[in-house]
Amino acid sequence: MRKRENNIFAGIDWVLILLYLTLVFLGWISIYAATVSPSDTQILDFSTLYGKHIQKIGFGLILAVIAISIDAKFYERFSGVIYILTLIALVGLFLFGANINGATSWYRIGGFTLQPSEFAKVGAALALANFLSEPNRDLNNLKSQLNAFAILLIPAVLITLQPDAGSALIYASLVFVMYREGLPAYYIVIGLSAIILFVATLAFGLKITLLTIFGLIALFFIYLIKNNHFAIKREWPKLIAFYLCVGVFIFSVDYIYNNVFEKRHQDRFNILLGKTADTQGIGYNTDQSMITIGSGGLTGKGFLEGDRTQGKFVPEQHTDYIFSTVGEEWGFLGTTAVILLFTAFILRILTLAERQKSPFSRIFGYATAIIFFFHFMINIGMVIGLLPTIGIPLPFFSYGGSSLWGFTLLVFIFIRLDADRTYEW
Repeated sequence: MRKRENNIFAGIDWVLILLYLTLVFLGWISIYAATVSPSDTQILDFSTLYGKHIQKIGFGLILAVIAISIDAKFYERFSGVIYILTLIALVGLFLFGANINGATSWYRIGGFTLQPSEFAKVGAALALANFLSEPNRDLNNLKSQLNAFAILLIPAVLITLQPDAGSALIYASLVFVMYREGLPAYYIVIGLSAIILFVATLAFGLKITLLTIFGLIALFFIYLIKNNHFAIKREWPKLIAFYLCVGVFIFSVDYIYNNVFEKRHQDRFNILLGKTADTQGIGYNTDQSMITIGSGGLTGKGFLEGDRTQGKFVPEQHTDYIFSTVGEEWGFLGTTAVILLFTAFILRILTLAERQKSPFSRIFGYATAIIFFFHFMINIGMVIGLLPTIGIPLPFFSYGGSSLWGFTLLVFIFIRLDADRTYEW
């Protein structure tokens, strides 16, 4: 292997950087369209939201240069330290955090705010990559599984207590990285089954019917096992235990829904499941967002020609609902182009991850890709009414310095790791 060159740009993947810059630019264009007013005369007016976002982009580019200037081995060696620092920042919110919109998720520093949960994703991805890349790490071992889950669970719990359940949900996506590195598939199956059962029970309330269906499925598998259709024998006790757990879970859904979920989350689920139609209350944003996107038609109304965007029909459109601006001004073709750009961006990260020689770099690449994918999927699902609103920003598009900087660090740390893949560490 070669020694690393002094040129920090040697081996850099410019395709990924170009995709990053394109998305950031389109994000700023969308924020400009959503926040500009007739009285604004200068693009570089830093008192406006779009002007402030230019400053945030500038600082993000400085972070990007710093991230690729640091030796790749630093991220592996100090991943634990970075992780602990992000946890300390999360804990500090309970003492020094500012309450904004009912959540204590920000530090107020002078004239700007900082949201540590966005940087905690970087810390968790680094820590998980370091843990899973240790020699002889076996995710079939229960102790290894518990330790890996703990790395994700600790920041998720701290963020949930803020409360910010939406940001905490992203940590669950990193389980797919663990699966790629050898975690048994039944964890994924159990998790997805729990979600399906939870939603089905809320939507239809057919507890006995659902229990019967799962009972028949369990009996079918027991029959196959007892008749030697499976190589693994004596699995029927586990199936019965699983069936009993499913039963307990189904009958506990109502209690969880009524006693654990906050009222705003209950309302959003009721709207999503069609139990209520509150287009003037908590469902107003989603309803207006869907109308705004639909009004763009095939080709859109044109840049700054979106009457609904200019009329501020979607409250706080520049944050979680920024995709509706794209839909109105650029139409179906524009939204498709943005979706394809995100798809290319994520696939590029996965492609680079696959070619890594270092397990740490590979795992961090997977973590970066899955974090972006879940943000992208959930945010667009919220905006078009397929998922409840849970406050997940669209990477590089939603207004906010912390999210932009957190995403930037994820990308450029991985770019550094990829650039050094052929050098001696």
